[in-house]
Amino acid sequence: MTIGWIGLGHMGAPMAQRLLNRGHDVIVYNRTKSKADNFTNQGATVVDNPADLVQKSDIIFVMVSDEKAIQSILYGEHGIFSTDIQDKTFINLSTISPTETIDIANKMIEKGATYLESPVSGSVGAAVNGQLVLLLGGDAQVIDASVDYLNILGKELIHFGDLGTGSAAKLTINLLLGIMGSALAETILLGESFGLPQDKVLSMISASGMNSPLYQGKKEMYRSEEFPSAFPLYLMEKDLGLIRDEMLSRFGSVSPLAEEVHKQYAQAKQSGYADMDMAAIYKYLKNK
Repeated sequence: MTIGWIGLGHMGAPMAQRLLNRGHDVIVYNRTKSKADNFTNQGATVVDNPADLVQKSDIIFVMVSDEKAIQSILYGEHGIFSTDIQDKTFINLSTISPTETIDIANKMIEKGATYLESPVSGSVGAAVNGQLVLLLGGDAQVIDASVDYLNILGKELIHFGDLGTGSAAKLTINLLLGIMGSALAETILLGESFGLPQDKVLSMISASGMNSPLYQGKKEMYRSEEFPSAFPLYLMEKDLGLIRDEMLSRFGSVSPLAEEVHKQYAQAKQSGYADMDMAAIYKYLKNK
């Protein structure tokens, strides 16, 4: 079974690397071709376009950053839909809206392909170590046929139901992620505004019931005010925008916290924090 992998960004590269490390035949494509050079040195085949990758692969993983990237690899020149996808299996790991997921899936199924959505919860460290949580939507038989590969990528697979439910689950957990990021930032800043020593505020949170793996993963960023990107702020803002749009489309309104936290990240993105880690919301609020 030959694996095709599209997208070698922050998350895609370490995930594809795990499949290579397990001895699988992997063909890779990335829109910025220089990012694929390292994979050539490790035995992967690099191709020039998605159509070529599809022709040479049995199962194709897609891990790209946003809807614009998805549209490019699907409908661009030499995109996926420019070639025969009959009997191919596509597993989309990207975070897109449930509406977009169902639209893409239906078009692929009409052309004789099999489609599974599997957006992931976790950042770069979890991708490197195979500790992601995979949020699955689609046919259980497709999951069973792909489970050996999925288990290499993540520590837990959660099947939510039909196509669209995996994307809905990803937006659900990322709303909590965005709210927690802002809440931690505001909490630490409140302590500082009271004149409390920051290191003691950080220790207090660690010792409290509000401690969490997320906090422990970001704690040193708050201390140093350096924010190397594990999950870029611009992607957090993108996901919160998807949540806003889905809420408006489905319910006609946006919940108060979802609306406010999206505004915060959007303002931070526009203020020059886009490529920093999402925890840089702290730095944005502090400077503001």
